[in-house]
Amino acid sequence: MTGWTDLTGRDQPAGTEQRSDGIRPPLVTFDLWTVAGRGVPGAVLRMALDRVHLRRLPGLTFAKLLGTGDGRTFTVRDADPRRWALLCVWADPRSALAFEQSATARAWNRLATQRWRTELRPLSSRGRWSGRQPFGSDELSGARPTATGVPWVGPVAAVTRARLVPRRALSFWRAVPPVSADLAAAPGLRFAAGIGEAPVGLQGTFSLWDDARSLRAFAYGRPAHAAVVRRTGKEGWYAEELFARFAVLGARGSVDGREPLTQPGPQLAGQRGHCRDPADPD
Repeated sequence: MTGWTDLTGRDQPAGTEQRSDGIRPPLVTFDLWTVAGRGVPGAVLRMALDRVHLRRLPGLTFAKLLGTGDGRTFTVRDADPRRWALLCVWADPRSALAFEQSATARAWNRLATQRWRTELRPLSSRGRWSGRQPFGSDELSGARPTATGVPWVGPVAAVTRARLVPRRALSFWRAVPPVSADLAAAPGLRFAAGIGEAPVGLQGTFSLWDDARSLRAFAYGRPAHAAVVRRTGKEGWYAEELFARFAVLGARGSVDGREPLTQPGPQLAGQRGHCRDPADPD
């Protein structure tokens, strides 16, 4: 991977920041690997094998191996078999750093032609993922990523995840394309990718933004997305949902030949924009 881009004044990844009240928010990492066509069978195999390996890693409190897609419809035809992701929540920075020596990291690094990794601190989180609150409870969702407790003013990331109600899926899929298309024109978007534990029914989004203002402007100011926000409760699309916002502490590596945090270029690896509320206030 290319060099570390830090946004907190640290000289290396995986710092030890904590809130002014002494509570350290969890460290979240998001890895995105790109493989060549010949590497696809190996990537599929890793998705099965690494579930066991990840359970054995010290300090790992939550992990999801994820496929990716372009998110135009959130159906099987969106899947991108050459791009795979791993989202992890760590109890401490040492554990996150030790991951680089794990069997999972070494195997994916051998397999991949590109890897992009970003480190995050939760700013807000609403809802549940597989029955859990991996980024902290709603009551603790105001956690700050710096020792001084100063509100974050830099780039932010949003993660959304939903489990669809099967009988509501068709209605949901019909609502997705206008919002997905609108995301491409959203000011302040640096990168977006579709993520999911399964090609259908369990799906989400990862997006990277200039700042919280840009994210909120898309969530509430773009007509297509605002219309879907209004419909979500009435339609009952989701059996379970989660929306989380993060401070972006830094990143390294590349996607499509660039580092999204620092290098301009095409914004979308996958198009999203269906989530009800990715920009809850702190």
